[in-house]
Amino acid sequence: MKPIWIVDDDQSIRFVLEKALAREQLPVRSFANPRDVLTALADDEPQVLVSDIRMPGGSGLELLAKVKERLPGLPVIIMTAYSDLDSAVSAFQGGAFEYLPKPFDLTKAVELIRRAVDESLREEINDERHQPVPEILGQAPAMQDVFRAIGRLSQSNVTVLITGESGTGKELVAHALHRHSPRGDAGTKGPFIAINTAAIPKDLLESELFGHERGAFTGAQTMRRGRFEQADGGTLFLDEIGDMPFDLQTRLLRVLSDGQFYRVGGHQPLKANVRVIAATHQNLEERVRQGVFREDLFHRLNVIRLRLPPLRERSDDVPALARFFLQKSAKELGVEPKRISDDALTMLKSFEFPGNVRQLENVCHWLTVMAPAQLIEAKDLPAELSLRASGTDNPTERATATTAAMPTLPASEAARAADPVDTAGLATVTGPAESRWLSDLEVEARRRLEAGQHDVWDSLTREFEARMIRTALGITRGRRIEAAQKLGIGRNTITRKIQELGLDD
Repeated sequence: MKPIWIVDDDQSIRFVLEKALAREQLPVRSFANPRDVLTALADDEPQVLVSDIRMPGGSGLELLAKVKERLPGLPVIIMTAYSDLDSAVSAFQGGAFEYLPKPFDLTKAVELIRRAVDESLREEINDERHQPVPEILGQAPAMQDVFRAIGRLSQSNVTVLITGESGTGKELVAHALHRHSPRGDAGTKGPFIAINTAAIPKDLLESELFGHERGAFTGAQTMRRGRFEQADGGTLFLDEIGDMPFDLQTRLLRVLSDGQFYRVGGHQPLKANVRVIAATHQNLEERVRQGVFREDLFHRLNVIRLRLPPLRERSDDVPALARFFLQKSAKELGVEPKRISDDALTMLKSFEFPGNVRQLENVCHWLTVMAPAQLIEAKDLPAELSLRASGTDNPTERATATTAAMPTLPASEAARAADPVDTAGLATVTGPAESRWLSDLEVEARRRLEAGQHDVWDSLTREFEARMIRTALGITRGRRIEAAQKLGIGRNTITRKIQELGLDD
């Protein structure tokens, strides 16, 4: 392991830290000023850098900026006196790992440095393992069957029907089928056009699919090309085909039969060279028996069928998917990606995920925002997952946990707002967010009061304060001073509350 570099003009500070780290069998190298550190970086580099802020011959903040230019992944701990807390905030903005206030408790200082060392070693392992992310993740046998099917279809333009529960990644597979086909990147690079037939009102769906002529109906000011024309030379993905209105199924069958269609209000037949990939979470055979889906259309679509397994059938893929989604969420939010412990992964694997991969993605986004530390433990998981994974089936507990564990959807989920499926699998609520949480609070207060609890005020206040502080610490990656500023409270207040609420861990 590389040495830990200590930078401080105070010889006594260097001496104390050197001795303490030596007892922990951690190699150390000391410097009296930033200038010597920059000179040493030409030939060597540290595992962790611990630097004072104010020193003759240079500022620790300036050193931080220069070191981060050369070694952006290096954990840097800034030592500061209490009077330098404004500088500490600047240090965090410059990418410091943590700050160490003076005078410091030696044991806590060593623990902090040890944590920075662990982070540095973990980053080195991640760099060694870094590989391009595959377009679809999955090592489970069921997913390998899907990959093999995509490979076999790579030279084909045949119609494909993708089935599977909501959230299993049907559109992702459709993209892969197109990309590796003669119409995609492997050939002419035709367009991939997707439409969710369940999300568009019946009166508009026909126009969306086939286009319309000017004046075809009220509001049709100009001619509009439909999705079939837009997908000419490429692939048209019809999602949730099982929910298509019955009368439109007849028009779709005609297109699939001879390739011809008419715009709404048009009289000239049009042709489009389109490959159709359809998907549904419905049992189409059952819908045919019910008389709500045309049997002849079903056979036209069901040339090649791919069944995507639910996440509960590929639980071995949960760790890789969780790590990927944590990285993705961190990138979207502009924060450091969080890690997840083995215990937390074990609990995730035991959860059935009724919302499948999409639900796991939402949970990982929630954890990126809400987990209080960089390492996600089992206790940090949303309570709803803990209850279901442990087999708890108490409706009151389930409802309470649901309110507390509501995940926040990433920005990319806004486009899915029209999807009627409960993708998070935790709770679906409507109404303004400002009134929703107050309504939830009122429901919980009423439940406790009616149950005869006598400490409702104190218990709810403690839970509210704990959640607020954990949220702020999650956003600031554990930096208490910055969290206090965001919450609008003082440094001493947040420190006292953390101790009172038992949030030190």
